[in-house]
Amino acid sequence: MLFRPIDRTQFTQNEIVRPSLSQWKETVIKILKNKLAIVGLILLIVITLLAVFGPYMVPYSYSDQNLEAKNLAPSSEHWFGTDSLGRDMWARTWYGARISLTIGVAAAVIDLIMGLIVGGISGYMAGRGKLGDRVDSFLMRIVEILYGIPYLLVVILLLVVMEPGLWTIILALSITGWVGMARIVRGQILQLKEQEYVAAAQKLGTPHGKIIWRHLFPNMIGIIIVNLTFTIPQAIFAESFLSFIGLGVQAPIASWGTMANDALGVILSGQWWRLFFPGFLISLTMFAFNVFGDGLQDALDPQSRD
Repeated sequence: MLFRPIDRTQFTQNEIVRPSLSQWKETVIKILKNKLAIVGLILLIVITLLAVFGPYMVPYSYSDQNLEAKNLAPSSEHWFGTDSLGRDMWARTWYGARISLTIGVAAAVIDLIMGLIVGGISGYMAGRGKLGDRVDSFLMRIVEILYGIPYLLVVILLLVVMEPGLWTIILALSITGWVGMARIVRGQILQLKEQEYVAAAQKLGTPHGKIIWRHLFPNMIGIIIVNLTFTIPQAIFAESFLSFIGLGVQAPIASWGTMANDALGVILSGQWWRLFFPGFLISLTMFAFNVFGDGLQDALDPQSRD
C-alpha cells in the first residue's frame, strides 16, 4: 500500500496540542460569574489558612490538658470551649482540619497519579494490535475486580491488619480509590486519540510517550481537575468516618472524626460545642468542595461555550 507523503508544515505544535489560552481565559471568566463557586473557593481558602495558622492563634497546644478548665463553654479565653480533659477546642479543631485536609489531598493525588498511569496506558494501547488489546484487557480486568470490591470493606480490613495512623489511612483510601479515575482517563483517551491532531502526531513519528504527555493529557486537564475537587471531599469524609468508628488516627492526635466520637457521650449533657464545631466544619468543607467542583464542571463543559 502506498502512502502520500505528509507535509510537516501543515501541523505546527500549537495546532496539535493543548487548549488555547483563550479557552482558559473563558473558563476563568465563567467561574468568576458563578457566585456559588466563588463562595466555595473562598471558604476553601479560609479553611485551609485556618488549618495552617489556626492552632498558633491561641496559647494552647491541641494536646495540652488542664483539668481545672475542663468542659468550658466557648468564651473569650477558649473560643471553641474545652473538652473533658481541658484541651482547647479551637486548637484541636484546626489541628484536626490540618489532618483531615492532608489525608484528603494526599489520597486524591495518589488516586490521580495511579488513575492517569493505568487509565492512560490502557486507553492508549487499546486497538493497537493484539499486544495492545491484551494490555488493555489485563489492566481493565484488574480495575473491574477492584471496582467490584466494596470500598469501605477493603479500607477497614487494611486498617485492622495494619497499625492505625496517618499514612495507613492514606494507603487504605488509595488502594481502591484510583479505579474510578482510571476508568475516566481511559474513556477520555479512547475519544481523544481518534482526533485528527493525534493522528497527525503519530504520522509525523512523534514518540508514544510524547503524544500521551503533550497531546492527550493536556486535553483532559479539565475533567481531571473537576474529578479531583470531588475526590478530595470524599476522602475527607471517609477519614472522618473511619476516625469516628475508631479506625482512624489515634489519640492524642486530633481529627474531626475523633472529636465527633469523643463528643457523642456528652452531647445530651449540654456540651453542644464539642460536636457542633467538628460536625459543622465537615459539612462546610464538603459543601465548599462540591459547589466549587460544580462551578468548575460548568465552566469547563465545552457544550456550555457560546
